[in-house]
Amino acid sequence: MRTKFSGILTLLLALVVQLTFAQQKTITGNVTDDNGVPLPGVNVIIKNTNSGTQTDFDGNYSLQASVGQTLVFSYVGYDSPEIKIGASNSINVKMAPGESLEEVVIMGYDQSITKKESMGAQTTITAETFESRPSGSFLNTLQGNSPGAVIQSNSGSPGSAQIDVLIRGRNSINASSDPLIVVDGIVMGSAQFRNLNQNDFESVTILRDAHATSIYGNRGANGVIVITTKSGKFNQPLTVKYETMYGAFTLPSNDYNLADARQSLTLQKRVNTGLGKTLTDEEIANYPINTNWRDEFFSTGINTQHNLSFQQGSEKSKSYFSLGYTNVEGMVPTTDFQRFNVRANVDGKSANEKLTYEGSIATAYSKRHQLDSETNGGINNSVIQNPLFGSLLGLPYVAAGQYSSGIELFEGIGTNFDGGNSNLVLEDILRPGYYPNEFTETSILANFSVAYEIVKGLKVRNKMGMDYKHQTRGFARAPYSYLAIAVARGANLDFPGLERKTNTQDATFSTVTSLNYDETFGNHRIKAGAYMEYVKANYRYSYLQKYGLIERTWEFGAGTGFAPRDGDDYIPTVALNKIDAGSFSYFGTFDYEYDKKYGIGATIRRDATNKFVDSKKWGTFWSAAARWVISDEEFLSTSTTVNLLKLRASYGVTGNQILSIPAPDTNPLYLDSDLVYDTNDTGQGYMNLPTYFPIIGNSDVQWEETAQANIGLDWILFDNRLSGNLDVYQKITSKLFNQMDLSAITGQYSIKGNNGEITNKGVELNLRYQMLRNKDFNLAVYANGSYNHNEITALETEAIDPGGSGQALNGPVNQFYMYEYVGVNPENGELLFNAADGSVTENPVPEDAVYTGKSNLPKYVGGFGLNADYKGFYLDVAFSFQADFYKWDNALFWLYEGAASTVANYNVSADLLDAWTPENTNANFPSLTASNKNFDGSSDRYLFDASFVRLRSTVLGYSFPQETLDGTFIKGLNVFVQGENLLLWTKWRGFDPEGYVNYSLGQYPNPRTISFGVNLEF
Repeated sequence: MRTKFSGILTLLLALVVQLTFAQQKTITGNVTDDNGVPLPGVNVIIKNTNSGTQTDFDGNYSLQASVGQTLVFSYVGYDSPEIKIGASNSINVKMAPGESLEEVVIMGYDQSITKKESMGAQTTITAETFESRPSGSFLNTLQGNSPGAVIQSNSGSPGSAQIDVLIRGRNSINASSDPLIVVDGIVMGSAQFRNLNQNDFESVTILRDAHATSIYGNRGANGVIVITTKSGKFNQPLTVKYETMYGAFTLPSNDYNLADARQSLTLQKRVNTGLGKTLTDEEIANYPINTNWRDEFFSTGINTQHNLSFQQGSEKSKSYFSLGYTNVEGMVPTTDFQRFNVRANVDGKSANEKLTYEGSIATAYSKRHQLDSETNGGINNSVIQNPLFGSLLGLPYVAAGQYSSGIELFEGIGTNFDGGNSNLVLEDILRPGYYPNEFTETSILANFSVAYEIVKGLKVRNKMGMDYKHQTRGFARAPYSYLAIAVARGANLDFPGLERKTNTQDATFSTVTSLNYDETFGNHRIKAGAYMEYVKANYRYSYLQKYGLIERTWEFGAGTGFAPRDGDDYIPTVALNKIDAGSFSYFGTFDYEYDKKYGIGATIRRDATNKFVDSKKWGTFWSAAARWVISDEEFLSTSTTVNLLKLRASYGVTGNQILSIPAPDTNPLYLDSDLVYDTNDTGQGYMNLPTYFPIIGNSDVQWEETAQANIGLDWILFDNRLSGNLDVYQKITSKLFNQMDLSAITGQYSIKGNNGEITNKGVELNLRYQMLRNKDFNLAVYANGSYNHNEITALETEAIDPGGSGQALNGPVNQFYMYEYVGVNPENGELLFNAADGSVTENPVPEDAVYTGKSNLPKYVGGFGLNADYKGFYLDVAFSFQADFYKWDNALFWLYEGAASTVANYNVSADLLDAWTPENTNANFPSLTASNKNFDGSSDRYLFDASFVRLRSTVLGYSFPQETLDGTFIKGLNVFVQGENLLLWTKWRGFDPEGYVNYSLGQYPNPRTISFGVNLEF
């Protein structure tokens, strides 16, 4: 009987299996764009399941599915068609450009959601924006591509880290407003990215509201930029890409109307000074020398890039590998930048797909030479050490190239910098090898994660990461350089010159362990996560400086040619520093969705940091959000106009433990490590004797906190042609890190603590419209813009001095406080200013200064452009704009300084030829001999609106059709020409209106670039 029963059971099982396999079948097909070009990497998913595959290089796919199921095809930048499986075993699809509701958005800690599901305010910029761009930092490329993001480059020097990013305004007065940068789930330590190759980027997502950023807790208050690098595709054959680009860039122009040699001499003659006073009008008119110092100090820079990448994937693993080389020769002959980088990304899964792993490692080495004025605030406004000022203020009647060596120059001018000699010294500084300033950086950014699905929908995961940077700097004044000789002769030393070496190591390690649950029950979907994170950072620094170099044996960086100690002379200086920092966090997330129309989400996080005392070191941060997909309601479900209409709202609190503004190239975790402790400092005291200065710590210091509310609307309309989103927000940052008054009996007048409040509120709009979409011609236009109002709403002590910027209640951060300049007194040529009593005065007092309401923070930012292609030709044009922000033009201040001492030694603007004289009483410029010019520098005469519209990028290229390449080993070929910063519309008269600064102190401007490139695919 048992045998008979077993036989019947076996027969039934076989029948069930047969019926099951009869219901499933193999579906194959090909996916192309609307021009018939195969699309590799398209996701083909069986709807409402986790089963699917991706298309291979030729756009082919194959998977097992059943009749009646629906296939969903999704690809970034294209519509997501859904096709129900019928009798046919072959389904071919043409995908049209458009917005995909299923497009994946990468959020915090490697979480991913679709656009339809998202509840936060974020913008994603895809790989096409970053590929083959000559910018040294991806942050420059982001400018104008996201609403709410202010990106300003403070320097165009090759490899510079001086780039500022503000997301939804400035949140603090003294604390950092830099956003958090995350690469493949690993937080970057230092606020610089010169060693990142943006050609490796798959996407960059800018998270702006509290719900999107609160998962980062104490580090998310200033917004988060999430970078995802490229990976291979499953079932993808080997794809090889080679990209090369060659470009040339030049210094932008200015509108200062510089005087030429004859005009300079004429002005000298008018004030009876300098060479001009010794010449007749005829001699001035025929003066033979007219030097263009801009041409002497600047030349055309060259940019070369090479990138080689390999992508491939099998059924269970995929990989991406890249090599890159960048070489930039700066506009100043002594500046350059070189970078070598390697990246390897590997992903895989087990046979049953329960175990998945991801690993990546990016290593890079870079070397650059830059001007000392780039990072030395003490000389960035020095005429003899900054070629930008030298090109403006150098006397044009002084001949260039008069001296060929430092000793020859010293014997010719001694230490007399008058009469235009300052530019002769600058010529010596720019001689190759005379003042070497070399920086190197070796970096490793690595992470590895492994996840296991314990039961259906429940995964445990651990991710470990490391961000390591080793930086060196070597600087010297060669013993044969002018400054070395001048200093040695002045101190009566036999051996001139100095050399210094710094060595910095910065290693940040992190680990995140998480348990995530994601399951659907009918119309209900629940997602929950529990996380624990630990971050440890270690900083080591060493410094060595040696005066006295022996010329015959000295070689830069070799450690040779150092003069022996002689009494108190030639004593080396040595310094060491060590800082350890860290944080510990645990947090949870919860999301609930009903019927794919309604969703709520929440995050709560607890953070601990080593910066504060035990009673203050813990902070709690949280957010809550909701969304309503209106377009899925019955009254819109049949609409042919509305593809997506979604309302969302969020509120939350995030924190900031970085209570000081980090300098470029520094890890902010190391700042303020002793803030809460009483310490002693050393310095010079009475009679310049060494002494100790006690510094009182503040054990009550704690996190700054930012509470943010956001309401947003997302839409896709008219058959996926018009897409966009609108956000309205308000951010209130409390417990500002600021100075607090102390009684002078303590030995100091203030202490750093928490007081004050800042409010940022604004609106953001993002639009994209597909105007034309057919086989031969596609045209899309886009625009984004935002408005932000910044206001200090609470403050214990106002910090305002006439002639500068400071902080005042009910005004913006960095508000200018100045005398109001009203013109020239026609009777005597003196300057006139408004007085507090409503009168006009030539001699204002501090009470006459006014709050201008003007700040260096832009109120309006955004960008616009178009993307077009026609039968293989393509054109991409991108503009960016920033408006309603102000800067004080100190360069123009110097160029308008017409005093005899200035005109005799420096060039000025030819505008001064129209200065007031007894015969020219209606002049726009005061008398060259006006006696009250000391108030000029504290007035708003040189405070200018720096608003600008910039043609950020233009690319014109051609992609060869596939039929042209058939029969060759080349799968794809396109050539292009590109321009960066080609046009600029602004009232600012200097080289460049960009730069988050109050004063234009010799900033290295963003260059104009023309590049040619070729991209090959094998």
